[in-house]
Amino acid sequence: MAGNEAVRLSILSVFRVVARNPALRRTELAFVTFNCGEWASWVAMVVYAYARGGVTESGVVATVMLVPAAVLAPPLAAIAERREPGRVLLAAYVAQAASSMAVAAALYAGVPSLWVYALMGFSSVSFAATRPTQAAFAPGLATVAAELTATNVVSGWIESVSTLVAPASAGLLLAVGSPGLVFLLAGLGCAGGAALIFSLRDAVPKPVASEEGGAGAVSGSLSVLRDDVKARQLIVLLTAQCVAIGALDVLNVELAQGVLHRGGNWAGYLGGAFGAGGVLAVAVTARLVGRRRLITPLVLSVAAWSAAFIGIASVPGIIAALVFLAVGGGARATFDVTGRTLLQRVARPGLLARVFGLLEGLQMVGLGIGSALAPVLVRLGGAPLAYVAVGAVLPVVALGLGGRLLEIERHADVPVVEIALLRSMSLFAALAPPTLESIARALVPVAAPAGTVVISEGEEGDRFYAIASGELDITSAGRHVATRVRGDGVGEIALLHGVPRTATVTARVDSQLYSLDREDFLVALTGHSSVQLAAHDLVEARLEELRQLDSSPKEA
Repeated sequence: MAGNEAVRLSILSVFRVVARNPALRRTELAFVTFNCGEWASWVAMVVYAYARGGVTESGVVATVMLVPAAVLAPPLAAIAERREPGRVLLAAYVAQAASSMAVAAALYAGVPSLWVYALMGFSSVSFAATRPTQAAFAPGLATVAAELTATNVVSGWIESVSTLVAPASAGLLLAVGSPGLVFLLAGLGCAGGAALIFSLRDAVPKPVASEEGGAGAVSGSLSVLRDDVKARQLIVLLTAQCVAIGALDVLNVELAQGVLHRGGNWAGYLGGAFGAGGVLAVAVTARLVGRRRLITPLVLSVAAWSAAFIGIASVPGIIAALVFLAVGGGARATFDVTGRTLLQRVARPGLLARVFGLLEGLQMVGLGIGSALAPVLVRLGGAPLAYVAVGAVLPVVALGLGGRLLEIERHADVPVVEIALLRSMSLFAALAPPTLESIARALVPVAAPAGTVVISEGEEGDRFYAIASGELDITSAGRHVATRVRGDGVGEIALLHGVPRTATVTARVDSQLYSLDREDFLVALTGHSSVQLAAHDLVEARLEELRQLDSSPKEA
């Protein structure tokens, strides 16, 4: 990463990068409501099940809850490849709000537990669509690569803070109320998330149909595992983490009530300690913005993760448990940000929704395996053995991958933001993915402060400009022709027709552009009839604007 983006950012600077982009800011605020709702409702569900059948029922229920979410996550995410991802994300938040409130109503009404569990399963499915859709949505909102990396880091912080605030808050609510109260507030929070996303529902256009999207949702998702080796290895590694997290949710209830003989609310407090570690790790993850090499923090986080689980098993007492869970939470936050950032870099940009949908589904499977494994391990050797066993899963998988992780990192530089911008433009959207990626690599970022003359009428044309953010005014002979915004391009007439610039282009506000030189621009259009047709239609529309301007009466 070149220029200022290579500078390691402070925590405050990372927030500023995201906050400067209003769309990313609203998306991340909505993500807060999603994470808090998901974690709080999960704690409430496990405590509800534990009260009815101990560690066995809580483990079985947690596993069963995850099965439909694991199965449906890939096809739900694949919808974002055929629809506007903003609308899919909005629908997910609405479903989360409705399903959580339905569970709350059932709990307050005292309906049989089987019906309650059925409603909880629907709630679990509704939460499964958010992360993969957001992973595909964010590149379309970012204007430079640093914004996307900063967004990934902030998302990791949000997840860490949520694992602190949400379980602890759930513990307090359970101490004074009931699981129904937790689900009610979770539903209201997700409704707030839907309100934040509503204005962004059309911010990223529907992807253009291509050969990538022809396969069925499930089979197409599974083809990622078969065809993309690097993405497959990262998905396996990220899934392994969830086996331990799934077991941890159940083990914390057993530790709180079965070992330390405290109330069910302490399961929430133990989960909160895990989240607190993630919050403390923000200084570490802030350093990941602009960092191309991520293997070192990935390996160190795996080592710290393993040490934390061994510590929980080795040192008795509530204080030790809280401290080691905090260490594990910090390791998890660092691991998750590095792993997801690498996956976003290596995965085919056109398949981001599918890749992260597959990851979401497999992580649900991992959570389910961990939830089912926890009571078995407790019965075999008690809570200490269980903590040691699940803590070994992630380092074993990481060691199994070994040198292949280094190979992944050497190739992890796909220009995700630039590709997302090109896919939003009618001129380039129909290009095959390899061609689109090669054009994206040729783009050069150009900052255009307000008042900057980007193109002057009459000069020779040598570049095409794609608008990532801001507004550009088009004028001809001193008269205003049009205003171009994100997703538009300027400069194509001179390049395609070999004539001098037909208009002057000036930045109305501070704008971020990407330039493509004449040769790369023309090569992109060669041999692609659909793109040539789109270019012809675009140029005709631009020339018609100029003809209408010439035929209109001039101002006195």
